[in-house]
Amino acid sequence: MGLTVIKSGLLVTLQDAGRYGYGRYGISAGGVMDGFAYRVANVLVGNEDGAAVLEITWSGFAVEFQSDMWVAITGGDMSPAIQDTRVPMWRPVYIKAGSVLSFQQRLSGCRAYLAVSGGFEVPMVMDSYSTYLRAEIGGYEGRPLQKGDVLNAHPSRLPRVSSGFPYDEAGTFFTVKWSVSADLYSINDQETVVRVLRGRQYDDFDSSSKLALFQNSFRITPQSDRMGYRLSGPLLRLSQEKEYVSEPVSIGTVQVPADGQPIVLMADRQTLGGYPKIAQVASVDVPLIAQLPPGGMIRFKEITLAEAERLYTDYIRELRMTEAMIKLKLKERANIGSSGSELRYGRELRRLPNWQ
Repeated sequence: MGLTVIKSGLLVTLQDAGRYGYGRYGISAGGVMDGFAYRVANVLVGNEDGAAVLEITWSGFAVEFQSDMWVAITGGDMSPAIQDTRVPMWRPVYIKAGSVLSFQQRLSGCRAYLAVSGGFEVPMVMDSYSTYLRAEIGGYEGRPLQKGDVLNAHPSRLPRVSSGFPYDEAGTFFTVKWSVSADLYSINDQETVVRVLRGRQYDDFDSSSKLALFQNSFRITPQSDRMGYRLSGPLLRLSQEKEYVSEPVSIGTVQVPADGQPIVLMADRQTLGGYPKIAQVASVDVPLIAQLPPGGMIRFKEITLAEAERLYTDYIRELRMTEAMIKLKLKERANIGSSGSELRYGRELRRLPNWQ
């Protein structure tokens, strides 16, 4: 038993950490756009890293639970609710069979993640559960979820909640008293600073373009998707026209095509790119940019490779500490709903180069 899709929403797909090792065949790595929200969602419901989750873009999605189930919702805030009762995010939530969970209105970010304890039961394709839409493989029949789809789940890794546990006033779910606080997700759509390193062809651009990259803002256009964010802003031009040999690209690579408007490559990026690469988004800021909606503004800030490496080291240490604290809480199985506290994950890690 599992979930039945009641409303399909804008774009909802099954994703995991990605499909790696097949780039030489032209298969994109894909996977979740926001790796931090994905990992925390799985840990909150006792899953090992690699379990499939639902990536919910924008609002409008709704599912009915066919059995009692532990879930966790992380990422952007799409107003998850059951019978108009708000379902808390960033913590384990036990939802009763027959309940309809809906994502009603975007409040922050643009992608939410729904993990179920045990993980979704879907076939693995090329060592991954991820949906690769352009190749129509992975996930649920290689496509976005549609009304009427039924998703089964593996056996829960968390204990069932007995009748003695308190449910909310609507009688639809039970939630623990502790949570992860992720300040990153109170992002500002007006302008977000994204840290980047110089790209391989940075020096091939003229001086005015180099200045414009860091002194001006760029708007995310509606033509953006999981493959790449197309930006609108000052034109970025080469010092002289050149032909480039296609070479590997990664998530966060900032390419500049002939029209002079940059594209930030995202999860479903192509495996090779022949456009000049002016910048590379720092790994710790990829989840941040993944949560920015069309119309959002980006201002790039240059950092050094040493700063990027230090930030990434701090990010991994902080993430592992957060995961360890969650696992410690989940071991308190007999008192899973007790001991109120907040496990913090600070936004400053993504924003300040000198975070300690």
